[in-house]
Amino acid sequence: MELQLEPLRLPGIDPKRPIVIAGPCSAETEDQVMDTATQLCKKGIKIFRAGIWKPRTKPGGFEGVGTVGLPWMKRVQEELGMLVATEVATPKHVEAALEAGIDILWVGARTVANPFAMQELADSLRGVDVPVLVKNPVNPDLELWIGALERVNGAGIKRLGVIHRGFSSYDKKIYRNLPMWHIPIELHRRCPALPIFGDPSHIGGKRELIAPLCQQAMDLGFEGLVVESHCNPDCAWSDASQQVTPDVLDFILDKLVIRDNAQSTESLEALRRQIDECDNALLELLSKRMRVSREIGQYKREHNMTVVQTDRYNEILDKRGAQGVLCGMDGEFVKTIYEAIHEESVRQQIDNKPVPRARRPERPGRRGDGRPQPQQ
Repeated sequence: MELQLEPLRLPGIDPKRPIVIAGPCSAETEDQVMDTATQLCKKGIKIFRAGIWKPRTKPGGFEGVGTVGLPWMKRVQEELGMLVATEVATPKHVEAALEAGIDILWVGARTVANPFAMQELADSLRGVDVPVLVKNPVNPDLELWIGALERVNGAGIKRLGVIHRGFSSYDKKIYRNLPMWHIPIELHRRCPALPIFGDPSHIGGKRELIAPLCQQAMDLGFEGLVVESHCNPDCAWSDASQQVTPDVLDFILDKLVIRDNAQSTESLEALRRQIDECDNALLELLSKRMRVSREIGQYKREHNMTVVQTDRYNEILDKRGAQGVLCGMDGEFVKTIYEAIHEESVRQQIDNKPVPRARRPERPGRRGDGRPQPQQ
C-alpha cells in the first residue's frame, strides 16, 4: 500500500528545517506546564509537547495526570500562541484530545507495536483532519512501523509524520534505545515524502547525548526534532535524566549545523560513482565466494560432514573482525557482515542448487564467444 500523504501544514510554523517540538516528558502541574512553555516560547519554540497520558513499562509509575491536564494545554495555546501536541494510546484519548483542541497527536512506541491497538486508534481518527506523528515500535521492525502508518493513512489521515525514538535492547550500552539509523534511512527510501523527526531524548536517555544526537538527525536530513525540555529537569516526575532546561535546549539548537540535503556537486557525483564501482566489485567477490561455498557444501555431503563447522566459523569471525580493525573499521561491524555472509553460505550449502549465471547480451557484430563475426 502506497501512503497518500499531504504536507503537515502546521499553522504559523516555518517548514524550514528543523521543525522543533519541545516540552516536558509529562504535564505535572499547571504551573510547571506554563513555566516551561513560557520559557520555550521566549526561545522561539512554536510547538509545545507534554504527555497527558503516560503508558509505562511497569505498573506503579506515574502514568500522567489525564484529562485534568488538557485545560493547561489550552492555556498554552491561548496565552502564548503555541501549537500543542500530546500522545494518544486509546480511542478515548483521541476523543478527549480532539475535544480539547490539541493541534498535533503522536502515537507512542508501545502502542505502535500492537496492530490491534493501532487499528482501534486509526478507526477513532476516521473523518478527522489532524497531523499525526507515529513513533517507531519498541522493537526494530520496519514492516510493523509501516503497517501502523498504513492503518492511520487508511483511516483518511494524510498529514502524517514519524518520530524516530530508537529501539529497545536487552544489552544497554551508550544509548537508552539503540538508534539503528539504517531503519529510518530505509523508511525514507521507501517513503521519501514522509517527514521524519528525531527524538534524541529517548534515544540517548541522558542529557549529554541530546546535542550530538540532534546533530546526527540533521546530518541524516530529518525534518525536525522532538526534545524533552523541563523548567526544572532534576525534579521531573518522569524521565528526569533525559530532559534539559529551555536555556540548554536553546544553546543546543543554536549550535546545530543544518546541511543542504538536496544540493549536489560534480565532485560528489564522481565520488558516488566510485562507491558504485566498489559495490559492483563487492558483489562479484561475494558471488565468487558463494560458488566456493557450494563446492564446500558438496564436499561435506560426500564426506558425511555437518554443514556448520563451529570452530571454523568462530575462527572466521575473530580473524575478520581483527582485520577490520586494522583496516580502520569497527570490529563488531565486520563481524555482523560475516555473520550475514555465513548465514547465506549455509543456506546455499544446504540447497546446493547452482545459481545460473546471467548471460551478457551479445554486442552487435560479435559472436557469443566474444570474437568478431566473420565478414560475409
